[in-house]
Amino acid sequence: MLVPFAMMFLIFYMLVFRPQTKARQEHERMVKNLKKHDEVVTTGGMFGTVVNVRPESITLRVDENVRIEVEPAAIARLVKQKAKASDAQLAEAKS
Repeated sequence: MLVPFAMMFLIFYMLVFRPQTKARQEHERMVKNLKKHDEVVTTGGMFGTVVNVRPESITLRVDENVRIEVEPAAIARLVKQKAKASDAQLAEAKS
């Protein structure tokens, strides 16, 4: 009688808890590695460029003179990382 419940719990763990934990850890890693000039999207759907990163908040530039401050958890995904110097030089050389 106990074996079927253990199997159900194991299946539930493998299908729900484990992927959710991996996704949360990946999101935390992404937010931790944000740097100035990275382009991100918030959970509200606003696109912005990272201006300042602090442990309790991230400042985004959404337009020329418009800056908003959001919680790190509000960053949904990274759109584009800041280009490295060598990447920028390659792009200029191709132009």
